[in-house]
Amino acid sequence: MSKALRPQDSTGLLFRRVYDYIIDRIEREEWKAHDKLPSVRLLAKEFHIHRLTVLRAYQTLKQNGIVYAREKSGYYVSGNPFGGDTGSNDRTNTRLSVPAYLRNHLGDIHRVSPTYNFSQALIDPTLLPNLFLSEYVKQVFDSYPKLLGTYSSVQGDDELRELLSRYFLRKHRFLAPSAEIMITTGAQQAIDLLSRVYLRPMDWILMERPTYSAAIDIFRQQGARFLPVDIHPDGYDLEQVETLMIRHKPRLFYMNPTFHNPTGYTVPTVQRKQLVELAEQNGCLIVEDDAFHDIYFDAPPPLFSFDTEGWVVYLRSFSKYVAPGLRICAAVAQPSVMEPLVTAKSLSDNGTPLVNQKLFLRCFESARLQQHLEKLRTALLIRRDTMERALAETGWSWGIPQGGLNLWLRLPAELSVDALLAECFRHSVSFVPGIICDPLRKLESRIRLSYSFANEEQIRIGIGKLAALARSVREFER
Repeated sequence: MSKALRPQDSTGLLFRRVYDYIIDRIEREEWKAHDKLPSVRLLAKEFHIHRLTVLRAYQTLKQNGIVYAREKSGYYVSGNPFGGDTGSNDRTNTRLSVPAYLRNHLGDIHRVSPTYNFSQALIDPTLLPNLFLSEYVKQVFDSYPKLLGTYSSVQGDDELRELLSRYFLRKHRFLAPSAEIMITTGAQQAIDLLSRVYLRPMDWILMERPTYSAAIDIFRQQGARFLPVDIHPDGYDLEQVETLMIRHKPRLFYMNPTFHNPTGYTVPTVQRKQLVELAEQNGCLIVEDDAFHDIYFDAPPPLFSFDTEGWVVYLRSFSKYVAPGLRICAAVAQPSVMEPLVTAKSLSDNGTPLVNQKLFLRCFESARLQQHLEKLRTALLIRRDTMERALAETGWSWGIPQGGLNLWLRLPAELSVDALLAECFRHSVSFVPGIICDPLRKLESRIRLSYSFANEEQIRIGIGKLAALARSVREFER
Protein backbone atom coordinates (compact mmCIF):
# COMPACT_ATOMS: atom_id res chain seq x y z
CA MET A 1 0.00 0.00 0.00
CA SER A 2 1.40 3.36 -0.99
CA LYS A 3 2.13 5.39 2.12
CA ALA A 4 0.18 8.25 0.59
CA LEU A 5 -2.98 6.20 0.83
CA ARG A 6 -2.66 5.61 4.57
CA PRO A 7 -4.76 8.00 6.65
CA GLN A 8 -2.42 10.50 8.26
CA ASP A 9 -4.90 12.45 10.36
CA SER A 10 -6.89 9.81 12.18
CA THR A 11 -8.22 10.75 15.57
CA GLY A 12 -8.02 7.32 17.10
CA LEU A 13 -6.83 3.76 16.91
CA LEU A 14 -10.26 2.34 16.01
CA PHE A 15 -10.54 4.21 12.71
CA ARG A 16 -7.03 3.07 11.72
CA ARG A 17 -7.84 -0.50 12.70
CA VAL A 18 -10.92 -0.61 10.45
CA TYR A 19 -9.08 1.07 7.57
CA ASP A 20 -6.08 -1.29 7.80
CA TYR A 21 -8.30 -4.33 8.27
CA ILE A 22 -10.09 -3.67 4.96
CA ILE A 23 -6.82 -2.83 3.16
CA ASP A 24 -5.11 -6.00 4.38
CA ARG A 25 -8.00 -8.23 3.30
CA ILE A 26 -7.94 -6.66 -0.18
CA GLU A 27 -4.15 -6.94 -0.41
CA ARG A 28 -4.34 -10.63 0.43
CA GLU A 29 -7.01 -10.98 -2.27
CA GLU A 30 -9.58 -12.32 0.17
CA TRP A 31 -11.76 -9.59 -1.32
CA LYS A 32 -11.23 -9.19 -5.07
CA ALA A 33 -12.18 -6.50 -7.60
CA HIS A 34 -15.90 -5.65 -7.48
CA ASP A 35 -16.57 -7.91 -4.46
CA LYS A 36 -19.14 -6.47 -2.10
CA LEU A 37 -17.66 -5.49 1.28
CA PRO A 38 -19.26 -6.01 4.70
CA SER A 39 -21.91 -3.45 5.59
CA VAL A 40 -21.19 -0.55 7.90
CA ARG A 41 -23.61 -2.04 10.41
CA LEU A 42 -21.92 -5.46 10.34
CA LEU A 43 -18.36 -4.11 10.78
CA ALA A 44 -19.51 -1.81 13.57
CA LYS A 45 -21.01 -4.80 15.34
CA GLU A 46 -17.91 -6.97 14.76
CA PHE A 47 -15.49 -4.29 15.99
CA HIS A 48 -17.85 -3.11 18.77
CA ILE A 49 -17.53 0.49 17.61
CA HIS A 50 -19.84 3.26 16.40
CA ARG A 51 -21.10 3.03 12.81
CA LEU A 52 -19.76 6.52 12.09
CA THR A 53 -16.21 5.25 12.70
CA VAL A 54 -16.68 2.51 10.09
CA LEU A 55 -18.36 4.95 7.70
CA ARG A 56 -15.42 7.32 7.99
CA ALA A 57 -13.02 4.48 7.10
CA TYR A 58 -15.10 3.56 4.05
CA GLN A 59 -15.31 7.18 2.92
CA THR A 60 -11.52 7.55 3.18
CA LEU A 61 -11.05 4.34 1.19
CA LYS A 62 -13.46 5.69 -1.42
CA GLN A 63 -11.56 8.98 -1.66
CA ASN A 64 -8.35 7.01 -2.24
CA GLY A 65 -9.94 4.99 -5.04
CA ILE A 66 -9.73 1.68 -3.21
CA VAL A 67 -13.49 1.12 -2.91
CA TYR A 68 -16.57 2.56 -4.58
CA ALA A 69 -20.17 2.91 -3.44
CA ARG A 70 -23.43 1.86 -5.05
CA GLU A 71 -26.48 3.74 -3.93
CA LYS A 72 -28.61 1.71 -1.51
CA SER A 73 -26.31 -1.29 -2.04
CA GLY A 74 -23.09 -0.64 -0.12
CA TYR A 75 -19.36 -0.56 -0.80
CA TYR A 76 -17.36 -2.62 -3.31
CA VAL A 77 -13.68 -3.21 -4.10
CA SER A 78 -12.52 -1.01 -6.98
CA GLY A 79 -11.55 -2.61 -10.29
CA ASN A 80 -7.93 -1.51 -9.79
CA PRO A 81 -7.69 -0.63 -6.08
CA PHE A 82 -3.94 -0.09 -6.04
CA GLY A 83 -3.55 1.26 -9.54
CA GLY A 84 -3.88 4.71 -11.06
CA ASP A 85 -4.44 6.77 -7.91
CA THR A 86 -1.04 5.68 -6.54
CA GLY A 87 0.78 7.02 -9.57
CA SER A 88 1.99 3.50 -10.37
CA ASN A 89 0.53 0.16 -11.40
CA ASP A 90 3.22 -1.69 -9.42
CA ARG A 91 1.48 -3.60 -6.66
CA THR A 92 4.89 -4.19 -5.03
CA ASN A 93 4.39 -0.97 -3.07
CA THR A 94 1.48 -2.52 -1.23
CA ARG A 95 3.83 -4.96 0.50
CA LEU A 96 5.61 -2.08 2.23
CA SER A 97 2.50 -0.96 4.10
CA VAL A 98 2.76 -0.85 7.88
CA PRO A 99 -0.36 -1.16 10.05
CA ALA A 100 -0.98 1.93 12.14
CA TYR A 101 -1.31 -0.24 15.26
CA LEU A 102 2.21 -1.72 14.90
CA ARG A 103 3.62 -0.35 18.16
CA ASN A 104 5.63 -1.36 21.17
CA HIS A 105 4.71 1.15 23.85
CA LEU A 106 6.99 -0.39 26.47
CA GLY A 107 9.84 -0.49 23.97
CA ASP A 108 9.37 3.23 23.32
CA ILE A 109 9.88 3.93 27.02
CA HIS A 110 12.90 1.62 27.22
CA ARG A 111 14.65 3.59 24.48
CA VAL A 112 15.23 6.26 27.12
CA SER A 113 18.36 5.64 29.25
CA PRO A 114 17.67 7.51 32.52
CA THR A 115 19.84 7.79 35.59
CA TYR A 116 16.93 6.69 37.79
CA ASN A 117 15.43 3.77 35.93
CA PHE A 118 12.15 2.54 37.42
CA SER A 119 10.70 1.34 34.08
CA GLN A 120 12.91 -1.72 33.52
CA ALA A 121 11.59 -4.89 35.16
CA LEU A 122 15.13 -6.27 35.10
CA ILE A 123 17.56 -7.04 37.88
CA ASP A 124 20.52 -4.76 38.52
CA PRO A 125 23.47 -6.43 36.74
CA THR A 126 25.56 -6.03 39.93
CA LEU A 127 23.19 -8.50 41.62
CA LEU A 128 23.66 -11.16 38.96
CA PRO A 129 26.29 -13.97 39.13
CA ASN A 130 28.57 -12.41 36.52
CA LEU A 131 31.85 -13.92 37.77
CA PHE A 132 30.11 -17.23 38.29
CA LEU A 133 28.90 -17.21 34.67
CA SER A 134 32.27 -16.17 33.28
CA GLU A 135 33.85 -19.24 34.87
CA TYR A 136 31.57 -21.43 32.77
CA VAL A 137 32.32 -19.77 29.44
CA LYS A 138 35.67 -21.53 28.97
CA GLN A 139 34.24 -24.81 30.28
CA VAL A 140 31.45 -24.67 27.73
CA PHE A 141 33.78 -24.04 24.81
CA ASP A 142 36.17 -26.75 26.04
CA SER A 143 33.29 -29.22 26.26
CA TYR A 144 31.76 -28.19 22.94
CA PRO A 145 34.67 -27.04 20.71
CA LYS A 146 32.43 -26.78 17.63
CA LEU A 147 29.79 -24.76 19.44
CA LEU A 148 30.01 -21.66 17.25
CA GLY A 149 30.06 -23.74 14.09
CA THR A 150 26.58 -25.18 14.36
CA TYR A 151 22.95 -24.31 14.99
CA SER A 152 20.78 -25.52 17.80
CA SER A 153 17.87 -27.69 16.77
CA VAL A 154 14.80 -25.56 16.17
CA GLN A 155 13.04 -26.91 19.25
CA GLY A 156 16.08 -26.31 21.45
CA ASP A 157 19.19 -28.08 22.70
CA ASP A 158 18.44 -31.71 23.58
CA GLU A 159 20.53 -31.64 26.77
CA LEU A 160 18.82 -28.51 28.04
CA ARG A 161 15.33 -29.79 27.32
CA GLU A 162 16.10 -33.06 29.12
CA LEU A 163 17.41 -31.11 32.12
CA LEU A 164 14.30 -28.91 32.24
CA SER A 165 12.06 -31.96 31.93
CA ARG A 166 13.66 -33.41 35.08
CA TYR A 167 13.49 -30.01 36.80
CA PHE A 168 9.75 -29.59 36.19
CA LEU A 169 9.06 -33.09 37.49
CA ARG A 170 11.15 -32.49 40.62
CA LYS A 171 10.02 -28.91 41.27
CA HIS A 172 6.37 -28.91 40.19
CA ARG A 173 5.47 -32.60 39.98
CA PHE A 174 4.27 -32.36 36.39
CA LEU A 175 5.45 -34.53 33.52
CA ALA A 176 6.86 -32.59 30.58
CA PRO A 177 8.87 -34.84 28.24
CA SER A 178 11.63 -33.05 26.33
CA ALA A 179 9.58 -33.45 23.14
CA GLU A 180 6.96 -31.16 24.71
CA ILE A 181 9.45 -28.40 25.57
CA MET A 182 10.69 -25.71 23.19
CA ILE A 183 13.41 -23.15 24.01
CA THR A 184 12.56 -19.65 22.82
CA THR A 185 14.53 -16.43 22.82
CA GLY A 186 12.75 -15.04 25.85
CA ALA A 187 9.08 -15.30 26.77
CA GLN A 188 8.19 -12.44 24.45
CA GLN A 189 9.15 -14.52 21.41
CA ALA A 190 6.97 -17.37 22.69
CA ILE A 191 4.01 -14.98 23.05
CA ASP A 192 4.60 -13.70 19.52
CA LEU A 193 4.78 -17.23 18.08
CA LEU A 194 1.56 -18.22 19.84
CA SER A 195 -0.20 -15.14 18.50
CA ARG A 196 0.93 -15.87 14.94
CA VAL A 197 -0.08 -19.53 15.06
CA TYR A 198 -3.36 -19.36 16.95
CA LEU A 199 -4.88 -15.94 16.28
CA ARG A 200 -6.67 -14.52 13.28
CA PRO A 201 -8.00 -10.96 12.83
CA MET A 202 -11.08 -10.29 14.95
CA ASP A 203 -10.53 -13.29 17.26
CA TRP A 204 -11.52 -12.69 20.87
CA ILE A 205 -8.93 -13.22 23.60
CA LEU A 206 -9.13 -12.90 27.37
CA MET A 207 -6.48 -10.73 29.01
CA GLU A 208 -5.88 -9.63 32.55
CA ARG A 209 -6.45 -5.99 33.32
CA PRO A 210 -3.80 -4.68 33.79
CA THR A 211 -1.25 -6.90 32.09
CA TYR A 212 2.16 -7.03 30.44
CA SER A 213 2.23 -4.12 28.01
CA ALA A 214 4.21 -5.85 25.24
CA ALA A 215 1.69 -8.71 25.15
CA ILE A 216 -1.11 -6.21 24.45
CA ASP A 217 0.85 -4.80 21.52
CA ILE A 218 1.70 -8.27 20.18
CA PHE A 219 -1.92 -9.45 20.23
CA ARG A 220 -3.20 -6.14 18.86
CA GLN A 221 -0.81 -6.51 15.92
CA GLN A 222 -2.60 -9.76 15.02
CA GLY A 223 -5.94 -7.95 14.99
CA ALA A 224 -7.26 -9.61 18.17
CA ARG A 225 -10.16 -8.19 20.16
CA PHE A 226 -9.71 -8.00 23.94
CA LEU A 227 -11.98 -9.26 26.70
CA PRO A 228 -10.45 -7.73 29.85
CA VAL A 229 -10.57 -9.67 33.12
CA ASP A 230 -9.74 -7.65 36.23
CA ILE A 231 -7.12 -9.20 38.48
CA HIS A 232 -7.37 -8.64 42.25
CA PRO A 233 -5.24 -9.65 45.25
CA ASP A 234 -7.41 -12.77 45.56
CA GLY A 235 -7.43 -13.61 41.84
CA TYR A 236 -10.20 -13.29 39.25
CA ASP A 237 -13.98 -13.19 39.25
CA LEU A 238 -14.46 -16.72 37.88
CA GLU A 239 -18.14 -16.11 37.13
CA GLN A 240 -17.07 -13.27 34.86
CA VAL A 241 -14.45 -15.50 33.21
CA GLU A 242 -16.99 -18.28 32.62
CA THR A 243 -19.56 -15.86 31.18
CA LEU A 244 -17.03 -14.37 28.78
CA MET A 245 -15.86 -17.82 27.66
CA ILE A 246 -19.41 -19.03 27.00
CA ARG A 247 -20.58 -15.84 25.28
CA HIS A 248 -17.54 -15.01 23.12
CA LYS A 249 -15.67 -18.33 22.69
CA PRO A 250 -12.24 -16.67 23.01
CA ARG A 251 -9.28 -18.35 21.33
CA LEU A 252 -6.99 -17.96 24.33
CA PHE A 253 -6.56 -16.45 27.79
CA TYR A 254 -3.19 -14.79 28.28
CA MET A 255 -2.32 -14.58 31.97
CA ASN A 256 0.57 -13.90 34.33
CA PRO A 257 -0.86 -15.49 37.51
CA THR A 258 2.28 -15.74 39.67
CA PHE A 259 3.74 -12.48 41.02
CA HIS A 260 1.75 -10.75 38.30
CA ASN A 261 3.27 -8.00 36.17
CA PRO A 262 2.52 -5.20 37.00
CA THR A 263 0.45 -5.69 40.21
CA GLY A 264 2.47 -8.40 42.00
CA TYR A 265 -0.72 -10.40 42.76
CA THR A 266 -0.74 -14.22 42.80
CA VAL A 267 -3.80 -16.24 41.79
CA PRO A 268 -4.61 -18.85 44.49
CA THR A 269 -4.29 -22.57 43.85
CA VAL A 270 -8.03 -23.33 44.03
CA GLN A 271 -8.72 -20.87 41.22
CA ARG A 272 -5.96 -22.39 39.10
CA LYS A 273 -7.71 -25.74 39.06
CA GLN A 274 -11.04 -24.10 38.21
CA LEU A 275 -9.51 -22.03 35.41
CA VAL A 276 -8.09 -25.14 33.74
CA GLU A 277 -11.51 -26.80 33.97
CA LEU A 278 -13.17 -23.76 32.39
CA ALA A 279 -10.61 -23.76 29.60
CA GLU A 280 -11.26 -27.45 28.88
CA GLN A 281 -15.03 -26.99 28.91
CA ASN A 282 -14.95 -24.00 26.56
CA GLY A 283 -12.05 -24.84 24.26
CA CYS A 284 -9.96 -21.84 25.32
CA LEU A 285 -6.17 -22.12 25.26
CA ILE A 286 -4.51 -20.74 28.42
CA VAL A 287 -1.14 -19.08 27.92
CA GLU A 288 0.52 -19.05 31.36
CA ASP A 289 3.42 -16.59 31.43
CA ASP A 290 5.56 -17.38 34.48
CA ALA A 291 8.54 -15.02 34.45
CA PHE A 292 9.01 -14.39 38.19
CA HIS A 293 8.34 -17.78 39.78
CA ASP A 294 11.65 -18.10 41.64
CA ILE A 295 11.89 -14.49 42.76
CA TYR A 296 10.99 -14.33 46.46
CA PHE A 297 9.09 -17.04 48.27
CA ASP A 298 7.32 -20.26 47.38
CA ALA A 299 4.57 -19.87 44.82
CA PRO A 300 1.52 -22.01 44.01
CA PRO A 301 2.00 -24.73 41.39
CA PRO A 302 1.57 -23.57 37.78
CA LEU A 303 -1.80 -24.00 36.10
CA PHE A 304 -0.01 -26.43 33.79
CA SER A 305 0.19 -28.82 36.76
CA PHE A 306 -3.59 -29.28 36.60
CA ASP A 307 -3.86 -29.64 32.81
CA THR A 308 -4.61 -33.13 31.51
CA GLU A 309 -6.25 -32.31 28.18
CA GLY A 310 -3.68 -29.98 26.57
CA TRP A 311 -5.38 -26.61 27.11
CA VAL A 312 -2.45 -24.87 28.86
CA VAL A 313 0.78 -23.57 27.36
CA TYR A 314 3.35 -22.88 30.08
CA LEU A 315 5.97 -20.19 29.46
CA ARG A 316 8.75 -20.34 32.03
CA SER A 317 11.39 -17.65 31.71
CA PHE A 318 14.64 -18.21 33.64
CA SER A 319 16.69 -15.36 32.25
CA LYS A 320 15.76 -12.57 34.62
CA TYR A 321 17.53 -13.95 37.66
CA VAL A 322 20.45 -15.70 35.94
CA ALA A 323 21.48 -13.68 32.89
CA PRO A 324 18.90 -11.58 31.01
CA GLY A 325 21.25 -11.42 28.04
CA LEU A 326 20.90 -15.18 27.49
CA ARG A 327 17.15 -14.82 26.79
CA ILE A 328 16.17 -18.37 27.79
CA CYS A 329 12.51 -19.34 28.08
CA ALA A 330 10.94 -22.80 28.07
CA ALA A 331 7.57 -23.12 26.32
CA VAL A 332 5.81 -26.30 27.47
CA ALA A 333 2.80 -27.73 25.66
CA GLN A 334 1.29 -31.01 24.55
CA PRO A 335 2.19 -32.25 21.02
CA SER A 336 -0.92 -30.96 19.24
CA VAL A 337 -0.07 -27.43 20.38
CA MET A 338 3.72 -27.75 20.21
CA GLU A 339 4.09 -29.00 16.64
CA PRO A 340 2.83 -25.84 14.86
CA LEU A 341 4.82 -23.69 17.30
CA VAL A 342 8.03 -25.48 16.29
CA THR A 343 7.23 -24.80 12.64
CA ALA A 344 6.60 -21.13 13.40
CA LYS A 345 9.87 -21.00 15.35
CA SER A 346 11.76 -22.44 12.36
CA LEU A 347 10.38 -19.63 10.22
CA SER A 348 11.21 -17.01 12.85
CA ASP A 349 14.88 -17.67 13.67
CA ASN A 350 15.60 -21.38 13.03
CA GLY A 351 16.50 -21.85 16.70
CA THR A 352 17.62 -19.93 19.78
CA PRO A 353 21.44 -19.44 19.83
CA LEU A 354 23.14 -22.65 20.98
CA VAL A 355 25.87 -20.81 22.93
CA ASN A 356 23.23 -19.21 25.14
CA GLN A 357 21.56 -22.54 25.80
CA LYS A 358 24.77 -24.36 26.71
CA LEU A 359 25.88 -21.56 29.05
CA PHE A 360 22.51 -21.62 30.78
CA LEU A 361 22.60 -25.42 30.96
CA ARG A 362 25.93 -25.42 32.81
CA CYS A 363 25.07 -22.79 35.40
CA PHE A 364 21.48 -23.99 35.98
CA GLU A 365 22.72 -27.41 37.06
CA SER A 366 25.02 -25.98 39.73
CA ALA A 367 24.39 -25.71 43.48
CA ARG A 368 25.85 -22.20 43.33
CA LEU A 369 22.81 -20.98 41.42
CA GLN A 370 20.52 -21.85 44.34
CA GLN A 371 22.84 -19.97 46.70
CA HIS A 372 22.70 -17.02 44.32
CA LEU A 373 18.89 -17.13 44.35
CA GLU A 374 18.73 -16.96 48.13
CA LYS A 375 20.98 -13.89 48.18
CA LEU A 376 19.07 -12.31 45.31
CA ARG A 377 15.72 -12.65 47.07
CA THR A 378 17.15 -10.88 50.13
CA ALA A 379 18.66 -8.08 48.04
CA LEU A 380 15.41 -7.50 46.13
CA LEU A 381 13.40 -7.51 49.36
CA ILE A 382 15.67 -4.76 50.71
CA ARG A 383 15.18 -2.71 47.53
CA ARG A 384 11.43 -3.16 47.63
CA ASP A 385 11.35 -1.95 51.24
CA THR A 386 13.64 0.97 50.37
CA MET A 387 11.27 2.09 47.62
CA GLU A 388 8.23 1.78 49.87
CA ARG A 389 9.91 3.90 52.57
CA ALA A 390 10.81 6.53 49.96
CA LEU A 391 7.20 6.60 48.77
CA ALA A 392 5.71 6.80 52.27
CA GLU A 393 5.49 10.62 52.27
CA THR A 394 3.74 10.90 48.89
CA GLY A 395 0.27 9.83 50.02
CA TRP A 396 0.03 7.52 47.02
CA SER A 397 -1.30 3.98 47.43
CA TRP A 398 -0.05 0.58 46.33
CA GLY A 399 -0.20 -3.09 47.24
CA ILE A 400 2.75 -4.90 48.83
CA PRO A 401 3.91 -7.59 46.39
CA GLN A 402 5.19 -10.91 47.71
CA GLY A 403 7.21 -11.54 44.57
CA GLY A 404 8.25 -10.12 41.25
CA LEU A 405 10.01 -6.83 40.60
CA ASN A 406 7.34 -4.11 40.59
CA LEU A 407 5.10 -1.83 42.63
CA TRP A 408 1.71 -0.91 41.12
CA LEU A 409 0.74 2.57 42.32
CA ARG A 410 -2.38 4.69 42.23
CA LEU A 411 -1.73 8.45 41.86
CA PRO A 412 -4.20 11.27 42.58
CA ALA A 413 -6.81 11.46 39.82
CA GLU A 414 -6.06 15.13 39.15
CA LEU A 415 -2.39 14.42 38.41
CA SER A 416 -1.67 13.96 34.68
CA VAL A 417 0.52 10.88 34.27
CA ASP A 418 1.41 11.94 30.70
CA ALA A 419 2.68 15.31 31.93
CA LEU A 420 4.53 13.65 34.81
CA LEU A 421 6.23 11.16 32.49
CA ALA A 422 7.36 13.95 30.17
CA GLU A 423 8.85 15.88 33.10
CA CYS A 424 10.48 12.73 34.46
CA PHE A 425 12.16 12.04 31.14
CA ARG A 426 13.53 15.60 31.16
CA HIS A 427 15.02 14.97 34.63
CA SER A 428 16.36 11.46 33.84
CA VAL A 429 13.69 9.47 35.73
CA SER A 430 11.53 6.78 34.13
CA PHE A 431 8.46 4.71 35.01
CA VAL A 432 5.75 2.80 33.12
CA PRO A 433 2.37 4.55 32.78
CA GLY A 434 -0.48 2.22 33.70
CA ILE A 435 -2.48 3.06 30.59
CA ILE A 436 -0.15 0.97 28.38
CA CYS A 437 -0.74 -2.03 30.67
CA ASP A 438 -4.50 -1.78 30.18
CA PRO A 439 -6.21 -3.43 27.18
CA LEU A 440 -8.89 -0.73 27.50
CA ARG A 441 -6.30 2.07 27.92
CA LYS A 442 -8.26 3.62 30.79
CA LEU A 443 -6.00 3.17 33.85
CA GLU A 444 -4.87 6.76 33.65
CA SER A 445 -3.97 7.21 37.33
CA ARG A 446 -1.82 4.10 37.65
CA ILE A 447 1.94 3.69 37.20
CA ARG A 448 4.37 0.80 37.53
CA LEU A 449 7.64 1.32 39.39
CA SER A 450 10.31 -1.39 39.18
CA TYR A 451 12.57 -1.55 42.23
CA SER A 452 14.96 -4.17 40.86
CA PHE A 453 17.17 -2.25 38.43
CA ALA A 454 18.21 0.75 40.52
CA ASN A 455 20.37 0.42 43.63
CA GLU A 456 19.23 1.65 47.04
CA GLU A 457 20.78 5.10 46.74
CA GLN A 458 19.33 5.58 43.27
CA ILE A 459 15.94 4.49 44.59
CA ARG A 460 16.01 7.05 47.41
CA ILE A 461 17.15 9.92 45.20
CA GLY A 462 15.03 8.94 42.20
CA ILE A 463 11.80 8.55 44.16
CA GLY A 464 12.50 11.92 45.78
CA LYS A 465 12.80 13.45 42.31
CA LEU A 466 9.64 11.68 41.15
CA ALA A 467 7.64 12.99 44.11
CA ALA A 468 8.96 16.54 43.63
CA LEU A 469 8.14 16.47 39.92
CA ALA A 470 4.64 15.18 40.69
CA ARG A 471 4.09 18.15 43.04
CA SER A 472 5.29 20.65 40.43
CA VAL A 473 3.11 19.12 37.69
CA ARG A 474 0.11 19.16 40.01
CA GLU A 475 0.69 22.81 40.93
CA PHE A 476 1.13 23.81 37.30
CA GLU A 477 -2.16 22.16 36.29
CA ARG A 478 -4.21 23.85 38.99
